[in-house]
Amino acid sequence: TTRGLKDFFFVHSFCLLSRCDGGCSEVDSMTEAVAGEGFLLGCISCKRREEVPARATVDWHFRPLGEEEEEEEEIFHYDHPSADILHKDFNERLEWHGTKNTDIQIGAIYITNVTFNDTGTYRCTIHRTLFLPQYNQHVTVEKEVELSVVPVANRELTSVISEIMMYVLIVVLQLWLVVVLVYCYKKISEEHEAREARKALKAQAELIESKDNCDGVQLE
Repeated sequence: TTRGLKDFFFVHSFCLLSRCDGGCSEVDSMTEAVAGEGFLLGCISCKRREEVPARATVDWHFRPLGEEEEEEEEIFHYDHPSADILHKDFNERLEWHGTKNTDIQIGAIYITNVTFNDTGTYRCTIHRTLFLPQYNQHVTVEKEVELSVVPVANRELTSVISEIMMYVLIVVLQLWLVVVLVYCYKKISEEHEAREARKALKAQAELIESKDNCDGVQLE
């Protein structure tokens, strides 16, 4: 499904950044959460020059649906190794799922037990300092996620099509297996009949030969 593919690519990118020095792929976050479940707010900002050492911090802000920008509040701050939840509505519900070192490229956070009040705009800000030979360069990257919360997961068209194709494939494979079994049974049956026919002819030939030998002895 599309949801599954996006999750896969985001997690794959996370693994690349966490375990490798050179791999980085910026993938958009998912935008639909299910009430009562967990949800990963994705935020990736690839460093353009991998050979340059850097240090970064990450801030997450939240603006409820229908509120003005002035109502936006900071809910989370990460400065390795410290992770701070800054809003009471998210107390004990936010977990850091980003890069676990000072050179942060993934600023993802995980919301546990999502509620309908979590619907709104989330803004991820990565403050990065590049330590260049002559000077330090400061870079700020912002990404927004418009999150909607639904009672149950919506089945997307691609999911329905994939499920139909799966069942069609299962039926086709079963039919093919039946055809193969019937073909093999016929071949075995034909070989068995041919073998029995050869045995019968051999037995008949031996009987005739034995009779001829008996007739020859009687004539002598």
